[in-house]
Amino acid sequence: MKRERVIDALAEVYDPELDEPITGLGFVTSCEVSKDGDVEVILRLPTPQCAPNFAFLMAADARVALNRLPGVREVTIALEDHYTGEEINAAIGRGDGFTGAFPGETADDDLAALRELFQRKALVARQSRLCEALLAAGETPEQITRRRAAELPDSRDAQRCLELRRELGLDHGADAPAFVLPDGNQLTADELKRWLRTARLVRMSLEVNGGICRSLLRVHRGVEIDDPEEVAFR
Repeated sequence: MKRERVIDALAEVYDPELDEPITGLGFVTSCEVSKDGDVEVILRLPTPQCAPNFAFLMAADARVALNRLPGVREVTIALEDHYTGEEINAAIGRGDGFTGAFPGETADDDLAALRELFQRKALVARQSRLCEALLAAGETPEQITRRRAAELPDSRDAQRCLELRRELGLDHGADAPAFVLPDGNQLTADELKRWLRTARLVRMSLEVNGGICRSLLRVHRGVEIDDPEEVAFR
């Protein structure tokens, strides 16, 4: 098992609140792979007080992503320097859900609903960025909303939009509408202007949170991340 394959798998794990890979955010501080296929990963979030629900989701998703890799024997995910790290690490190690870490707290199905909520926000934000780029390039609302998924620009935003639609159970095939509303229905030209006003607010919220996260990483961890897609390990 090559370390590069492990890193690639971790790059598919996203911070659910920011919709950015945990690798690009600098959350992966250590990744060790033994010759027998045992993998040990240490995650460190921007501050010890990061929300436990999001911390749990990232640790659990990392474990699932690595367990899918052929040749992996045992996976250990450790959340370091977090005020609930001991509880989360123990539950992840047992294969338990969130309620296994915090009995009596938020149910696991509520956590799934939280993940879905932020996936929908991320889809709105990324679609709005794509739409604004097309408008800036001279396309009309009618041209934009007539596009199909196969006609999306060749960009990371477009790729991620289709990934999010797949994860949300929305149509993401080549002939599907390029831009959709939260219910999966096609965004129309008449709706585009009003939809963009709301979408900009959603996008701004995610971008501000991402900026705060990177600032906290710089101040508390000494990690400088300028490009959200840049992979950095410390």
